[in-house]
Amino acid sequence: MLRHIAAFFRSTAPLLALACAFALVLPQGVQASSRIKDIVDVEGVRDNLLVGYGLVVGLNGTGDTLRNAPFTQQSLTAMLERLGVNTRGSQIKTANVAAVMVSANLPPFAPQGTRIDVTVSALGDATNLQGGVLLVTPLMGADGQVYAVSQGSVATGGFSAKGDASSVVRGVPTNGRIANGAVVEREIDFKLAELKTLRLALRNPDLTTAQRVAGAINTFLGNGAAVANNPTTVQLTVPPSYAGNVVNLLTDIEQLRVEPDLAARVVIDESSGVIVMGQDVRVSKVAIAQGNLTISVTETPQVSQPAPFSNTGQTTVVPRTSVNVDEAKGRKLAMVDGSISLKELVDGLNALGVSPRDMITILQAIKAAGALQAEIEVM
Repeated sequence: MLRHIAAFFRSTAPLLALACAFALVLPQGVQASSRIKDIVDVEGVRDNLLVGYGLVVGLNGTGDTLRNAPFTQQSLTAMLERLGVNTRGSQIKTANVAAVMVSANLPPFAPQGTRIDVTVSALGDATNLQGGVLLVTPLMGADGQVYAVSQGSVATGGFSAKGDASSVVRGVPTNGRIANGAVVEREIDFKLAELKTLRLALRNPDLTTAQRVAGAINTFLGNGAAVANNPTTVQLTVPPSYAGNVVNLLTDIEQLRVEPDLAARVVIDESSGVIVMGQDVRVSKVAIAQGNLTISVTETPQVSQPAPFSNTGQTTVVPRTSVNVDEAKGRKLAMVDGSISLKELVDGLNALGVSPRDMITILQAIKAAGALQAEIEVM
């Protein structure tokens, strides 16, 4: 097995040499470092989720069946009453109305009058929202207050068509969007310029990365301005020179570059066989043997007939079964040197034709043996 791995690396040596040459030409700092704005979020500067319940009208017979969706009928009756039409006690039959949930993200510091996109999703048994119009729908936040109002024509990315014998559906026709379909009516009050301290939250928590972010800020502003409180949070004290001008402070800080540090981790998606690993993953010295027991059963039934012109006997089907067992005896135990990285191990296993499923099993077995110096995360 190791001979195959060595042969594989010798065959790819020219490509590796070319890649190394490009790596030497490119600036190392540009490859490794990231801007602070790309790895942290400022506490308080975030989106807010909005949700509302409304009605989509004007559908071409693809709306809710009112007898199956009583909430649609109640909403339709209440809406008509608000418009001066009394339908209490009467039976409404229409397939052109659908009850929907409307959701949107309210950007930070969005002023009144700003337009935002909304997503419309069918709530009942409607089959298609194409061509429908969403009526005025208030959008509320988690506190129950109305922050935006939505209305407009729904655009769907899917379609459906059917006949008496067959039907076709592409995408999800019961889900659509309205571009700029909501108007912000209430602004969330957050006085960023008056803050005395700021908290920067790392998107990928890590102690080393938090310390490097704090160090880069202190180098720019002076010692003591930033402190890494935990793997997720860096607390920043606004210097006197930036008092009342936090926006300029954040503008200057977010352009600073640091090199994020990542934990050694192997992420495995067993459903699709995808394996993703970090560059710091290492394998200690370990012996590996991989073999599969394959049993194949083949049925070849034969027909048995009596002799010609025979008055006795009858035609019967005689079963014939062939069983083959492959124990993969040619595969032997191989020693993996502890100096190689996990990438080199996986490349060698790929060269030997090991399937992703078997590779996942091998990695999990190496981890169980204590030879994989990384964390395995199975999705």
